Amino acid sequence: MKELIIASAAFALFILCPRMAGMTKVISDASHTKLIEVVVLGTVVALPLIIAMVLIFARYGLMAALAFAVLTDFASALLMREISMKAGLETLIIALFVLIGVRIASIVSGWVG
Repeated sequence: MKELIIASAAFALFILCPRMAGMTKVISDASHTKLIEVVVLGTVVALPLIIAMVLIFARYGLMAALAFAVLTDFASALLMREISMKAGLETLIIALFVLIGVRIASIVSGWVG
């Protein structure tokens, strides 16, 4: 049980990122909703997607998991476009930067190893 608690705490700390906070703020502002409510309900909706991501990664590897992440980012951009074209465009641009960042990280880490 101790191992599960430590591993779960590590996961909880790992899953947080500035991108998530920034996008949550963009979504909340564009939709004129309360930030905390978006976080709580979004977390409930995200739980099965996180499980799917982990299962996809475990079974098919990094590229398949990355493809799934890209699909969810584009789906988010499409959803946000319904509320605000600006928010949808911001979401899309951030998704593209993530893709570029993954590619650059792969290239740079290849120089080291």
